Amino acid sequence: MAYDKFTVLKSSAYPLPIENVDTDQIIPARFLKATERKGFGDNLFRDWRYHPDGSPKADFVLNNERYSGKILVGGRNFGSGSSREHAAWAVYDFGFRCVISSFFADIFKNNCLNVGVLPVQVSEEFLNSIFDAIEQDPKAEIEVDLEKQLVSLVGKNLEETFEINGYKKENMLNGFDDIDYLQQMKSEIEAFESQRPF
Repeated sequence: MAYDKFTVLKSSAYPLPIENVDTDQIIPARFLKATERKGFGDNLFRDWRYHPDGSPKADFVLNNERYSGKILVGGRNFGSGSSREHAAWAVYDFGFRCVISSFFADIFKNNCLNVGVLPVQVSEEFLNSIFDAIEQDPKAEIEVDLEKQLVSLVGKNLEETFEINGYKKENMLNGFDDIDYLQQMKSEIEAFESQRPF
């Protein structure tokens, strides 16, 4: 399944300055029955976001009208816990295209890259600068340039580079998942196969 190309994202953000957010908090286990990648956004952070009767918790950031955007800024060690790919699906389905943290659990990070969400790992200092900027102005914008591997606070002299696997970078720039990547190489694969003895 192809995704939108990710080149430069300029957006306001939702701040979630909580450390060790695990995948069960991102998407509780009781919502893992579906096999399609749709509808998970409704249950993103379900137990933090809603009361047991289904009414929204006014103090949770996703329910706060002051915040908006396609970027989620999380605390250190975001996406820890079990390896459920549904957590990345929920983040994407809600509308986020980028998650920024000072550290990601590896499996969650890779699951995000597989579904079109860019995980941007920054230093603790830069992460705190982002949280401070959003606290001062909920509409503060962040720019994420994938080609340059650069994240910056718009209107401020604050920026930092980030690392990303070269293969995943190319896929995101082109809007490819792993299957799309292989399909682009179809003629090369067929040419190689035709030269192999049976």
